[in-house]
Amino acid sequence: MKARDLMTPDVITVTPDTPIMGVARLLAERHISAVPVTDAARKVIGVVSEGDLLRQVSGFAEETPGFFEALFSDPAKMAAQYARAHGRTARDVMTTDLVSVNEDADAAEIARQLDKNHIRRVLVLRDGKLAGVVTRADLLRAIVTQQASAGGGDTSDEGIYRAVMKEMKKQPWASTFYTTVVVKEGTVEFYGYCGSDEYRRALRVLAENVPGVKKVEDHLVIGPLYVYT
Repeated sequence: MKARDLMTPDVITVTPDTPIMGVARLLAERHISAVPVTDAARKVIGVVSEGDLLRQVSGFAEETPGFFEALFSDPAKMAAQYARAHGRTARDVMTTDLVSVNEDADAAEIARQLDKNHIRRVLVLRDGKLAGVVTRADLLRAIVTQQASAGGGDTSDEGIYRAVMKEMKKQPWASTFYTTVVVKEGTVEFYGYCGSDEYRRALRVLAENVPGVKKVEDHLVIGPLYVYT
């Protein structure tokens, strides 16, 4: 799925001059955790999140640094922190280090950006302007939808057997030589030898992701002579 399929297109935004109390009220009333800040051309120049607003409540910049700390601190950085902690408009407190993707970015790329940058949302741009926002919740909904749509196909015991074997052959860690697969009324049974509990767990997960599988039974024995093929 692409960003255009996942994103929320009608994104609420604020202007740089929006008062902080107005932003806080907007987040509370709309039950959202952040809002983009855009200029007149709908170009995103920042984002104000709950964390940005909480800095003012927590007294983020109230503590005066000690003598030695002040000697080695960056004055520009301290000034920026002070402005964000005491600002009265979106322009003063917004985060400007933005993470964005274009409409053609796939779900995997969006997930990587969210994980890499430890963020909860990514902006979707079209010709440099805001087109939408994809959140972690949007990605989770996409996963649920894909799992539901994958429920079709051959879910007979023979179909399940072929699907499990096919997936095992794709995995470099799996052995179809030392592992025997039996499928009975939707239950996948594993017999044979393996090298570790991690292998057993991975096989269970593999089988559970095959459409039609109702249960997985592990009868594998951990053996010292196990050799991966």
